[in-house]
Amino acid sequence: MKVSKAFELFAKEAPEANAAWMEAVQKLDTASKLDKKTEEIAYIAVMAAVRLESGLPFHVQMAKKLGVTRDEIISAILVGLPAVGNTVTAAMPIALEAYDEGEGLS
Repeated sequence: MKVSKAFELFAKEAPEANAAWMEAVQKLDTASKLDKKTEEIAYIAVMAAVRLESGLPFHVQMAKKLGVTRDEIISAILVGLPAVGNTVTAAMPIALEAYDEGEGLS
């Protein structure tokens, strides 16, 4: 699984900030009471809602490795529809392309 070009550049050009960021991410992950599958589904929903589409392929493929189905990906994206409107639909083609590309991951 590959991270976005933006995240690759962040890691390359600001390695200390990246290390601090990844440490925080790992600590938050450890503190979470959600199982990994639920956490990825929730994260995909948040990414769609805030239009953080560059990270969707990575997280969709992570979710697929954890057993998340294509239909669950769609539902995760659309869960924000009532709150933020149809902007979440912009995430659908990106997420489904990543899911379908990663056919060998499940």
